[in-house]
Amino acid sequence: MNTIEIENHPLIPFLPAEARILMLGSFPPQKKRWSMDFYYPNLNNDMWRIMGIIFYQDKDYFLSENKKAFCRERIIDFLNEKGIALFDTATAIRRLQDNASDKFLEVITCTDVKALLNQLPVCEAIATTGQKATDILIGQLNVIEPKVGGSSPFTYKNRAFKLFRMPSSSRAYPLKLEMKAEVYQEMFKELRVL
Repeated sequence: MNTIEIENHPLIPFLPAEARILMLGSFPPQKKRWSMDFYYPNLNNDMWRIMGIIFYQDKDYFLSENKKAFCRERIIDFLNEKGIALFDTATAIRRLQDNASDKFLEVITCTDVKALLNQLPVCEAIATTGQKATDILIGQLNVIEPKVGGSSPFTYKNRAFKLFRMPSSSRAYPLKLEMKAEVYQEMFKELRVL
């Protein structure tokens, strides 16, 4: 009987001291799909195109000159400037199929989201970027699951937060890139990041 290998999260949480929003996905894709050593590294994932459209009116803003990778340094500078923290809701998983689909991720260890919030003193919102991330988060915090594109208020340690349920940036999620960007843009406007 074959046992499926447990993968531990390959990245440390990206937690700028002045972060006002914590964005949480589920887990990175396999390394063979990475174009850079950072979050949302797969060229087929549109997170950095969404950010490029919203903040720079250019979906290719975060691509390297040869357009074969995302530019990690440009992304990190952007996240620090805008106060956006990143991590995932799982720290150890098994891939039940040879892909990055949340549907085929068995979560072995969940991230302690409260521990992340404790390190972000000015954070006021969490954005989940998929259903699995949302499910894990609401299992840890006393918050009502919002509809996709919506938000729900919650408190943690007497601090007021909002949970935003964002559409997945995966191309498998059936919504056009421009429509996804509009949903994310509304969140950033509400949070005064834009």
